[in-house]
Amino acid sequence: MEFPPYLATMPMHAITEIHGERGLLERFRLEIRAFDPAARDRLTEALDLAAALHRDDRRVREPYLNHLLRVAIRMMHHYQVRDVDVIVAGLLHDAVEDHPDELAGPGAADPTTAALAALADRFGPRVARLVGAVTNPEYDPDRDRHVQYREHVAASLDREPWARVIKISDFTDNGVGVVYTIGPKVARSAAKYRPLVPVFRDLISRPDTPLSAPVKRHIFAQLDLAEERFSAILDTPN
Repeated sequence: MEFPPYLATMPMHAITEIHGERGLLERFRLEIRAFDPAARDRLTEALDLAAALHRDDRRVREPYLNHLLRVAIRMMHHYQVRDVDVIVAGLLHDAVEDHPDELAGPGAADPTTAALAALADRFGPRVARLVGAVTNPEYDPDRDRHVQYREHVAASLDREPWARVIKISDFTDNGVGVVYTIGPKVARSAAKYRPLVPVFRDLISRPDTPLSAPVKRHIFAQLDLAEERFSAILDTPN
């Protein structure tokens, strides 16, 4: 497939709509050209593992890998992240939550802990720690799941500044990208993510969040856009 020379400047959801997974994979390859060969090998290994683990997963209308690619590309292109551990963790941020048994191997008494250990063995303890920080715990069935989700996000990201970078890229894909969802999930997603907007404003504004001032302004603008979309979905009378 031939891709246009302006692929590197296209919005990611536009690439998704026009060129699909192959377009996002090509965009990822364009982004990692800025890294040295050892870093590119590591990033490609993480992408291959993510593709294998999520090979049968779908996100409404698309392969789940598209979401992981957009999270990683956004960090490299819009956030100017050059920390390979962080991008690797971005590609694998749902691996432990969605596929602990496959990562851990058969017979693990605690698949989540074993899956994180497997990531540590393959990509290093820092990658495993970052993935662990953005992995949802088991929820108390007697409490509201969305409340527990927000509590987990606030607590885990409070102590892991680089995990905030991964999670805000994930949130942007889910929140700003909520308009690319269809059916009843649109309102459900908006209701889930809307209360997190002020949480992320606080986390990103903190001095220890390792992003430049222009990048933070970009993220704040994306949070504004997410709030506009949540309002249009949840506050507009039918």
